[in-house]
Amino acid sequence: MNTVATALAAAREKLPASEARLLLGHVMDRPPAWLIAHDDEVLDEDALLRFASLVARRKGGEPVAYLVGQREFYGRDFLVSSAVLIPRPETELLVDIVLGKGVGAGGTAKLLDLGTGSGCIAITLALEIPSAQVSAVDASDAALGVARRNAERLEASLRLLQSDWFSALAGERFDLIVANPPYIADADPHLAAGDLRHEPRQALASGADGLDAVRRIVAAAPQHLTAGGQLWLEHGYDQADAVRVLLAAAGLRDIEQYRDVAGIVRVSGGRLP
Repeated sequence: MNTVATALAAAREKLPASEARLLLGHVMDRPPAWLIAHDDEVLDEDALLRFASLVARRKGGEPVAYLVGQREFYGRDFLVSSAVLIPRPETELLVDIVLGKGVGAGGTAKLLDLGTGSGCIAITLALEIPSAQVSAVDASDAALGVARRNAERLEASLRLLQSDWFSALAGERFDLIVANPPYIADADPHLAAGDLRHEPRQALASGADGLDAVRRIVAAAPQHLTAGGQLWLEHGYDQADAVRVLLAAAGLRDIEQYRDVAGIVRVSGGRLP
């Protein structure tokens, strides 16, 4: 008899137990904890076939987030597909920094998220700062489709635009601009390994040193910031010094850099005088 216990036992020969439980929970529309408490539940043939297919795809390297269609970010579940980067825990630091700056406190602030992807940053900010006017842009229409679905599901109010960075925002200025741009070097071998193989390359890689997108954003940001407006960027583990130089060269002041939970300088930003 095919039960939850026997199905998971077979899957654990190919995958970590935690991943097997996530995949079977997705098939059965149950949380992993339910599977543990109901391991004698009998699976029908359809569920077994679907589970076996997901296990095989994960064994082949497809990210769990794409297989189950969602990933948690800042305590909320966001829909994801291969059109968008999978939200990562270290990016929550970017949100923490913005919230810690008190942007929008006591008034309406205009916020912009560049390269929004799934919309996880912009939607989180819109929900955490209800008084803010949040805009989010992405060059990919497919990515914007995912962001729109997430905004509808989470009942977030924001403006979504198709734009190559600032190209569709002529004449607009914001109190705060945030971005998690592509920052991996084009030739980095990590792009051909693990989950990165399946994520959109345009959301990951950016030139010989990985800084092409960062350069474009930092150079153009002063024309789109209000006086005293802030720019905050996530970047690579070895790019902190280079990003600080770029921010200073663009005329930004009060430059700060923050470490993630692993102790890596992950986010840098500054203020327009």
